[in-house]
Amino acid sequence: HTMDSTALPTHRTWFFYLQRLCNHCTYPACLSACPRGAIYKRAEDGIVLIDQERCRGYRKCMEACPYKKPMYRTTTRASEKCIGCYPRVEGKDPLSDGVPMETRCMTACVGKIRMQGLVKIGPDGQWAEDRAHPLYYLVKVAKVALPLYPQFGTEMNGYYIPPRWVPRPYLRQMFGPGVDDAIEAYTAPSRELLAVLQLFRTTQTMLFRYEIQEGPKVYETEINGRPWAMYNDTVIGYDRAGREAVRVTVEEPVHVRPAQYANSI
Repeated sequence: HTMDSTALPTHRTWFFYLQRLCNHCTYPACLSACPRGAIYKRAEDGIVLIDQERCRGYRKCMEACPYKKPMYRTTTRASEKCIGCYPRVEGKDPLSDGVPMETRCMTACVGKIRMQGLVKIGPDGQWAEDRAHPLYYLVKVAKVALPLYPQFGTEMNGYYIPPRWVPRPYLRQMFGPGVDDAIEAYTAPSRELLAVLQLFRTTQTMLFRYEIQEGPKVYETEINGRPWAMYNDTVIGYDRAGREAVRVTVEEPVHVRPAQYANSI
């Protein structure tokens, strides 16, 4: 902080909200630590679950999980964790029309900062190339979405777009060496990245593919000394069945209420 004769100390404070959730890791530490073999990972969608009947409440999963997501319930004497809303992911929710839906925590996000999906897995157990998938694009192509504490080695399946105003050394510790490039890409997004970002929280349906219809240039400026332009493109998201699930423009439309309804709701 600094001090002079006329001012109070000025501190370089910062804050950001870090939502932590079960990451349904590729190599779950909770699964490896359970002496009862009560934890398993579903092959069809990667969701990690606890078999409540096999669990005896040893709480080794609580010790092992670096993200501290399993919890012990004293009334049942068994551990519990996020179930990934698997009925919705399976498309069995009454609202789903038979296609996968995002989990409750995703759909309830009023800040429109979350997206969820299922990705293709190759024979080696890693993500198969799927260029038109919005999550594949954000994680593997644009590389703006990064894992939290990748050094833990669990290969988590939740990704974060790091904030710009937090000290970089702290962000590098949390999200790894890709932080600087991710923030640079997010601060001045490419035409495609800006369009894909509009898909966040526009539908409860999981999106498996997107396409972009180009629109006119609507704004231009300089960001960090470089020219940057915004185009009012239309991005379309499709569900697993290939049906259009959402269509949204980069520029949010403005609707003027008619004079006769000025005070109505």
